[in-house]
Amino acid sequence: MANNLFISYDLNSPGQDYSKVIEAIKGLGGWAKVQKSLWFVTSDYSASKACDLVWAKMDSNDSLIVIDAKTNQAAWQNLSDEVSNYIRNNWSG
Repeated sequence: MANNLFISYDLNSPGQDYSKVIEAIKGLGGWAKVQKSLWFVTSDYSASKACDLVWAKMDSNDSLIVIDAKTNQAAWQNLSDEVSNYIRNNWSG
């Protein structure tokens, strides 16, 4: 059964190679582009693995979060400490 992944990212200057990031997201499974930088993907990958695969195509100054609405799991890269701590302390699961 596929997972229901929501993927959101910010690509910051310098860099901003959207084509590599979008290609990585589309490679995860069936997809719909919900908003400019929010995608819904049906995938066999976990949130953590999907995050790793997409992050590999991003720059170290970018940010990424992947949320699995099916398993209630999330993984992220380069969110602020404030946001990361808030998610860790308030995530219901």
